[in-house]
Amino acid sequence: MPENLSQRPRGRRRFIKDTKWRRAMKNPFLAFIIDILGILLTALLLSLLIKGFLIRSFFIPSGSMMNTLQINDRIVVNELVPNLVPLEHGDVVVFRDPGGWLGPIQTKEIPWYTQGFDFVLSAFGITAPDSDVHLVKRVIGLSGDHVVCCSASGKLTVNGVEITEPYVIKGARPSDLKFNVTVPANSIWVMGDNRDNSEDSRFHSDLPGKGFVAKNFVVGRAFLVTWPFNHFSWLDNYGDVFKNVPKP
Repeated sequence: MPENLSQRPRGRRRFIKDTKWRRAMKNPFLAFIIDILGILLTALLLSLLIKGFLIRSFFIPSGSMMNTLQINDRIVVNELVPNLVPLEHGDVVVFRDPGGWLGPIQTKEIPWYTQGFDFVLSAFGITAPDSDVHLVKRVIGLSGDHVVCCSASGKLTVNGVEITEPYVIKGARPSDLKFNVTVPANSIWVMGDNRDNSEDSRFHSDLPGKGFVAKNFVVGRAFLVTWPFNHFSWLDNYGDVFKNVPKP
């Protein structure tokens, strides 16, 4: 059979390219650079997958959760809560503004290169550019709970049971504002640990959500403080505080 001459140059070009690639890979410096790029791209892909479905990092923009969380602390959030793992009393949760809690958000133009840099760093959990449009509070009431402030002894009651709250910042009372609420279905009632400096569920009863946070706004449960290193700690939900609270 006569040789198809039209295929020879193509095969020759492929052979030359393969040979050049093999020669290039024999260069230790170039091989090292390619390995590093491969590792970084793999890490970036894994980070994006983890951030999208498992955990995220946020920083604390205010003092509403002191002394549990300090301003600029960095926390890690389990995004499986509440869609796959149920919320519990005492959980520290991160949630999007349910509407009007943060007031008008001032937008500013950010250069494209800064946005790209933030995107890469946030993918690795180093930065959290959207932290200032989220809130961090502690879950006090779950769906159906009757939460009241305050009892004759000045404590919160949940479903008729007084709770003693060790996480509240030293010197603060459970609440200076009286309230008597029943949490709607698929919602939570949240309060900051720094009760005198936390605009939480108590202060938003005039909004359409009546101060409750629907579960679809919850990003996840904060479980770890990672930065600064001297604040490194697991976040407790103080199960003993709510152990005697009956179901509604």
